[in-house]
Parts: sequence; C-alpha cells; structure tokens
Amino acid sequence: MTTHDHGGEDQESCGSLEPARARVSIEDALSGERLEVWYQPKIDLRRKCLAGAEAFVRIHHPDAGLLWPEDYLDGLDETDQLKLSEYLFVTCLRHWTTFAEAGFGLRLSVNMPAHLLPKIPIDSLIAAHRPQSERWPGLIFELKEDQIIRDMPVMRKIAKDLKSSGIVLAIGEFGAGYSSLSSLRDLSFAELKLAASFVRNCAVDVTNAGICQTAIDLAHRFGSVVVADGIDAIADLQALIVMGCDHGQGMLVAPPLPKDRFLVALRQHMNRPRSGQHLAPSSDERVA
Repeated sequence: MTTHDHGGEDQESCGSLEPARARVSIEDALSGERLEVWYQPKIDLRRKCLAGAEAFVRIHHPDAGLLWPEDYLDGLDETDQLKLSEYLFVTCLRHWTTFAEAGFGLRLSVNMPAHLLPKIPIDSLIAAHRPQSERWPGLIFELKEDQIIRDMPVMRKIAKDLKSSGIVLAIGEFGAGYSSLSSLRDLSFAELKLAASFVRNCAVDVTNAGICQTAIDLAHRFGSVVVADGIDAIADLQALIVMGCDHGQGMLVAPPLPKDRFLVALRQHMNRPRSGQHLAPSSDERVA
C-alpha cells in the first residue's frame, strides 16, 4: 500500500471534509466495492520505455471523495491493514492477466507493510490467483527501508521464502531511514527505490546528488536495479540519467491512473512515434 503523495489536484476537489480526517472502514469499502487499484508506470531511463508499474489503492469515500493512501492509512488498525494488503495483492495478480492479454506483460510492484508479511497467507493466495501464463514475471513487494532494518534476520527469511512464490523485494524510500546499503548487503533485494525527498532537486542540491549517486553505485555493485521516485523536474531527470539510475517514477514521466485508463494510455503510447523522452499520457489523461 503505497503512501507516496501522488494526487494534490484530486485532494483539492474532495469537498469541505478534510480527507485526512475521513473515517474509513475497509470492510465497508470492500463490501460496497468502493476500493480501486491505480497504477503508476516505472520508466527505463536508458531505453526510454516502460519497465513496470506500481500499484496502490484509492478509496471512494461518500463524503470526502477519492482518498489517496496517505489520507487513510494512518487511521487503519492492523486488521484493516491486513485486509487492504490482501485485496491489493490479489487484485494485482488478477489485473496482470488483463494487461498481458492486451500485450503488456508488466512486472507489478506492490507496497506492503513489512510487519504484516508473516500474517498474509501468501502461498495460498498465489496458488488461488497466480496468473497461469508462463510469461508471468512475478511480483515485487516494496518495503520501506526503516521497516526492513528493524528486524533484519526476519526480513532475510521472508525474502528467501517469497522467492519460491515468484516474489522479490524492493527497498522503498531508501535514504529516509538513515541506514546504509552495507547494513542491507545480506538481504536479497531486486530493487532499491530512492526516496523522493532526495530525488527532488538532485540536479542542483549537492547533498541530494551525492546521496543519489552513492546509492546508485552501491546498489549496482549488489546487482540491484535503482528506481528514482518523485521525478517532477526535467533537470532532475537528466541528472539521474547521467548518474546511471535505471528506472524513474513520478508525475513528470507518467501520472498514476485507474486500470482502464492506464491501459488506454499504454495503447496510445504504443501507437506514437518513439522520439519522446518519457511516457506521459496526453494532457487530458493527467487529471484523475
């Protein structure tokens, strides 16, 4: 369940009730079919093509309108967090088949709370909902850096167990937890995502640039892919490319969209000339 801030324009149109104060019952949202999974593309910065997509849940609140994860996650108890995580997990498995049938065999990324992983029946859910296609690339579970370092022995075991289910780990919001890659070297992770706070202004901020470059170099030594999150400026995008960053994500390159509109944007991109620098949909698709 990603907690990144992707949707300022939507929050301004939610009405007089502040979204952060909206009470949400995940059980009611599930029974009322008010949950919806959105996808934000991850772009291969070298090849200028689609590398995957991150999934997250939006809730249609009857008073506050559409809620982003940062609007409701803090108010959820563990039971609701567990239900929401399982819903997102299973929905991504189902949606992958829809994307593959349309010609897009994407590797999807799901933001998960680390402390809930031992409580989610991953093996049984995979057995029941795993795509049957031999081309299914598996899933990426993105865990926050600060959550991972709290109990590294448990995280190492979880990472090993998940591999048999076709799931690999990504370290999310790297840098925000003030750890170092050296402390994570024994953890098997396929992807490292730079925290948006360090990505923004990395073209002009010497400290941010140094953190990004160091993380990219070390992650590559471990054989991991690096994703820059929160790319909002062309200068930062260009700087990250020079640094050797592998993938990028942010409003500049492509906004998050609900499943059907996400598919439309993918199809439109496939029919466009390849001269563009990124995969952002047309202007009318940027507004959620």
